[in-house]
Amino acid sequence: MFIPSKEPPKNALLPPPSGHYLIYGWAQSYFTRKLEAAMIFYRAPYEIKRIRPENQSEIRTRSGTHQIPVLHTPENWMIADTTPLISLLDARYPQRRLFPSGAMGVLVQIVEDYFDEWIARTAVHWRWAYSENHESLSMDAADGDRAAAEALLQWGLRVCRATGVDSDIQKNAAEAEYLRLMDAMESQLSTTPYLLGQRPTAVDCSVLGGLRAHFNHDPAPRQIIHAAYPRTIHWCEESADLWSGNGALNTLSEPGDFVKTLLREIATAFKPFVLANKTALEKNQKAFVINLYGEDVSYLTRPYVEQSRQLIMQRIEQSLSGEDKALIIDWLKQNDLAALYV
Repeated sequence: MFIPSKEPPKNALLPPPSGHYLIYGWAQSYFTRKLEAAMIFYRAPYEIKRIRPENQSEIRTRSGTHQIPVLHTPENWMIADTTPLISLLDARYPQRRLFPSGAMGVLVQIVEDYFDEWIARTAVHWRWAYSENHESLSMDAADGDRAAAEALLQWGLRVCRATGVDSDIQKNAAEAEYLRLMDAMESQLSTTPYLLGQRPTAVDCSVLGGLRAHFNHDPAPRQIIHAAYPRTIHWCEESADLWSGNGALNTLSEPGDFVKTLLREIATAFKPFVLANKTALEKNQKAFVINLYGEDVSYLTRPYVEQSRQLIMQRIEQSLSGEDKALIIDWLKQNDLAALYV
């Protein structure tokens, strides 16, 4: 039987001060900025640090992943994956929870999943498909190492191919889809201070993560959206962080125009992708092809997409009462999403 040593590893990273959190990530990382947005809404004391060669091995070993961000907690835990992290932090800051209880919690998780597993690919595409982004971003990510920066660029282009954003048709469709979301954000923020009502949710964290790390930062998308969506940019840069801790959410029957737009987008493109990914995993296929936007597109099979879908199904099964469960199932059917989550 393995018995862990009571002595910390040589040069081990010290835990944060009591009550504080460390986020190991990168300021231009979608999910790092998503987690940062959550910490701001919780009013939790935090600091973002870069992963360095001298601590990389320990962080990867203790968190079990090479991905960022990794949250270093006051208990000296190191945990990755922003969705369960936000659920963990909700329990610590129950008055500021970002996944609401009941049926609205399912809606929030579905929309958050769409941004994390679908729109994130658009962020990667818009970053690495345009040369005006490459020099500053790749060199920053690589800490000034020219060879590492070139390797990062090649990695970004491979990710674009693996996530189906390779042909001109798919590139244009991905950008147009995001601009439709920006139209909906601009409209929604004229009536409510957050995207689902008077208080933020995990959806706002995902959207802010994408804007702050990518779309409102990288030169290529920023020159398109910055002048065209002044209300959303003001929200991103100045007003989103000012939440007092109060406010109600919209309802499942009247979620707002932003959510209504998203539900149409989910049913059109994200749904066939998720279901085909599920089938490919069941058949142990490394890749699969679906017809999207009028052409056949190849995608790398991704286990986490299916894991995330299962988490939503678990929320429906385990956290809802009979009445709420019937309500959400009916709502999913009305929005052509029952095949995904029922």
